[in-house]
Amino acid sequence: MLVNVALVIGTFLFMEGVAWFTHKYVMHGFLWSWHRDHHNHHKGFLEWNDLFAVVFATVAISLIVTGVEIEELRFLAWIGAGVTLYGAFYFIFHDVIVHRRVKTKIDTSGRYMQRIMRAHYVHHKVHTKEGAEAFGFLYAPKKYDRPVKQKQAASETE
Repeated sequence: MLVNVALVIGTFLFMEGVAWFTHKYVMHGFLWSWHRDHHNHHKGFLEWNDLFAVVFATVAISLIVTGVEIEELRFLAWIGAGVTLYGAFYFIFHDVIVHRRVKTKIDTSGRYMQRIMRAHYVHHKVHTKEGAEAFGFLYAPKKYDRPVKQKQAASETE
């Protein structure tokens, strides 16, 4: 049981590195065509960028199904659970809290929330494939440790 919990938590933590790498080298690289609309104004609720969620969900589902169906590969189900958990946290932070794609009230006054929101807003100041910084989603370096003003936050996400 403890090994399974460790697999879920370890995978969750590892996924931040996977997300950073994917964001920097895939989203801002050869699949910029999927990510571009996320950095620029567009009409509609859905974005081409949402295809990345479909890709990661497919990976997670495949891991879980394989782990459930094949006894010797049961550990893959727990890794899939870690990927899924990361995806849930990512969705809540990125789509609900930062970009307000789902309207809800969440307290973002804490130091951690302020730091990762500021890093994400700095990332979105760049509307092109090159020149962006802060590619992480749930971690940001201390250099982003300044409060985000609500008025500033609204203008920086646009």
